[in-house]
Amino acid sequence: MTLSQKISSKLARKIKYLFRELCYGLGFYKNFYRSARGSRILLYHGICEHDHLKFNTLFLTRKTFESHLKFYKKHFNVLSLDEYYQQKFSCNRFNVCLTFDDGFANNHKYVLPLLEQYEIPATFFITAIQVAGYDILWNDFLSIAGKYGPAKFNFKDEAYVKDRHNKYLSTDNGISLAEKLRFTGFDKKAEMIKVLHPLVPFKTKKQDEDYWLQMTTRQIRELSASPFATIGAHGYYHNDLAKINIREAAEELALTKQYLENIIERPVSSFAFPYGSYTTDVVEVAKNCGYEQLLATAFINKKDNDDITMRERLTVNPFISVSNQMYATVTGSYE
Repeated sequence: MTLSQKISSKLARKIKYLFRELCYGLGFYKNFYRSARGSRILLYHGICEHDHLKFNTLFLTRKTFESHLKFYKKHFNVLSLDEYYQQKFSCNRFNVCLTFDDGFANNHKYVLPLLEQYEIPATFFITAIQVAGYDILWNDFLSIAGKYGPAKFNFKDEAYVKDRHNKYLSTDNGISLAEKLRFTGFDKKAEMIKVLHPLVPFKTKKQDEDYWLQMTTRQIRELSASPFATIGAHGYYHNDLAKINIREAAEELALTKQYLENIIERPVSSFAFPYGSYTTDVVEVAKNCGYEQLLATAFINKKDNDDITMRERLTVNPFISVSNQMYATVTGSYE
């Protein structure tokens, strides 16, 4: 696609979104939601008070998220993940299931009270990074480093410089450090944090904690105690399980399950693949570990549609209005 085509496509999408928002405001979509049928699992990450795009494109503000919940209560039928797998769908409404990845402390701080207020269930997929001695995921640290870190630094005998999007790119081949680290185990990621940490004093900025701080074991336990929250696993180190050694992936899957079950004192039977990334071998290993619910984003094989353990999810878009998000939720597309 040429640059002019990209610009035209972006402009056309913006006009389409504005038109839909206007039509919704005028009440033209009442019949659309009233007659909508089907189901969708939605993927959220972090919730903050303001400036939701400060470090990445995965956060929503608390106000926007609450608007989502109000919309669900008015137009949709919201199910727990277990109910979704059991296909306890409403025949009279569109069905949605809410999930949260990454185990942010903001999920405990902001999301849990709202779920209890609106009596809406959700599943939270959490890592075991706390056991490794970290209160931040490696990819979140790298995003923060892109904001506050040096313009250039050396890592593993290679120089990296920031681009205009605050991504560190190799001066040798232009590949981002984040992409390179996706193909490594946690040892390399820990080395990166050790090198950059003294240059990125982000922990002195208490106002930024909502964007990176992980849940403590106490918070995980409190979350699990709510009738509106279910705990699932999301990897030990938040590694891309499709890109590391399968033996390491198997160990992560097993240890994460054990870690969470020891905290909440009940079985953990669901797993969300970090980055939505998986292979057929990873799926098989996950099943062998005892996971009965496996959550991806987009399936990589047609046969995954016939796998009773596998489900796809739609990632919530932080750039669009509530009405446009809900339209995409029903259609399954952001076009």
